[in-house]
Amino acid sequence: MKRSKFNLMPREEFASLSLHEKNAYLQDLSKRFAALHGRDQCELDKDALSRLRRYYSRRVWADLKLDQIEDDDSPITRAIRNLGEAIRNESLQADIAAVLMQESKPKRILRSAPPEDAQLTFFVPTVYDAPIKDDVNLMDVAPFSLSKRSNAGIIRYELKDSLITIEGGAETGLATVFDYDIFLNMVSHLADEVTRYRREEAKGLRPSLPPKTYRPSASHVLKFCRRSDGGKSYEDLEAALDRLANTTIKVVNLSNGRRRQVDSRPLIGGYSVVSRTNANRIDMIEITIPDWVYTSVVRNEKTIPLLTLHEDYFLISSGLGRFIYRLARKAAGKGEATYSVREIYKRSGSTQEYRKFAYDLKEFITRTQAFPMPDYDLALQEGKDGTVLVMKRREETAAHNVPTLIDSE
Repeated sequence: MKRSKFNLMPREEFASLSLHEKNAYLQDLSKRFAALHGRDQCELDKDALSRLRRYYSRRVWADLKLDQIEDDDSPITRAIRNLGEAIRNESLQADIAAVLMQESKPKRILRSAPPEDAQLTFFVPTVYDAPIKDDVNLMDVAPFSLSKRSNAGIIRYELKDSLITIEGGAETGLATVFDYDIFLNMVSHLADEVTRYRREEAKGLRPSLPPKTYRPSASHVLKFCRRSDGGKSYEDLEAALDRLANTTIKVVNLSNGRRRQVDSRPLIGGYSVVSRTNANRIDMIEITIPDWVYTSVVRNEKTIPLLTLHEDYFLISSGLGRFIYRLARKAAGKGEATYSVREIYKRSGSTQEYRKFAYDLKEFITRTQAFPMPDYDLALQEGKDGTVLVMKRREETAAHNVPTLIDSE
C-alpha cells in the first residue's frame, strides 16, 4: 500500500527564507513526516538541519541544461521545463524523505509511563484477563473496539464452536480496548479477594465470600492502569464506565452445528459514582461485578481460570498491539503459536479493509524489531495459505508469570 505524500515547499520559495525560517520549516516538516510514517517525533540537530538545507539547494536536474534553453514559450520548451521540474521535485521528495527517515526513529510500542509511576510500581497488583466460561475465552477475540475512540455498531465473530456478538449502547457506543483496563482492574481485584478468602479458609477460619460489588477510588483505578491523574483522565474514566456498562457480549455455543446455549453478558454489571471532589471529578466509584465473571472466578473449586498479563500491557499504545499481546498470551502461553493474518483479522473485529489491516499489522511487527512487545517476539512468515504471524515467548521472560493458584494454562 502506498503512503500518502507530504507536500514540500518549492525550492525557490525555500531559498527566499531566512536561516531561522528555513530551520523552523524543516523542524515542522520532520514532525509531519514522523506522524505520516509512524516514526517518533524528535528535534533535528544542527547537522541534520544543515544537510536538509543542502538537499533543498541541490540542482539534480542540471543534466537537462535548462539554463541554455532560450526563454521562449514554445510547446517543446514548456515540455522540457515541465519535465525538468518533475524530475527535480521527485528527486527532492526522495532525498528529503531519505534524510528524515534516517534522522527519525520508529514509533515506540510502549508509551512512556506517567511521572509518578516509578514510585508506585509496588502499588500495581498482578493483572488478570477475563475468565473462561463454557469453552469460550475472551482472549481469543476482541470483546471491544480496537479504536481509541468509541464507535457505534456491532462486532460479530463466527468461530468453530460459537457465535459471539459484541454490542454497545445506542448513545455510548462500544467499549474500547482502553476502557477494558477497568474490566481488568475489576477481575484482578476479585482474583485477589478470592485468594485471600481461600487462604483464610485453609487456616480453618470462616471468611465471607467476596462481595459482588467493590469500591475503588478513581485515583486507584488510574494508578492500576498506569495512567496520569490529570483532569482529562478522570473525564475519560467516567465515559469509559458508561461504555462498559452498556456493552454486552452474546455467546451462542454450538454442538454439532446446533445451538445448545445462548448466554448474554455485560462487561460490568453497572456502576455508580459514590462521591466527587470539590472540582466535580469522580472520586469513589462502586462497580458491580457481573454474574458470569463472579461465578467463574469465585465458584471454581480448584483453580481460577485466569491468565496473568505483563504489567507493561497497560503501556502498549495501540489497540492492535494490545489485541496481539492478549492473543499471544492465550495461544502461545510460554511457548509458540501461529495464526494466519486473515484469521487475526477475523478475530480482531477490525472495521478496516483487510489490506489496510494487514498493512498496519506489518508496520506494528516491524516496530517490534526495534522496540519489542512485552513477553513475546513477533514475526511474519509466508505459509501455504498466505502470510502468518508467529508469536514466540522470549526465553528471558519465560519465568515472568510462574503458574500459581490463580494462573491456569
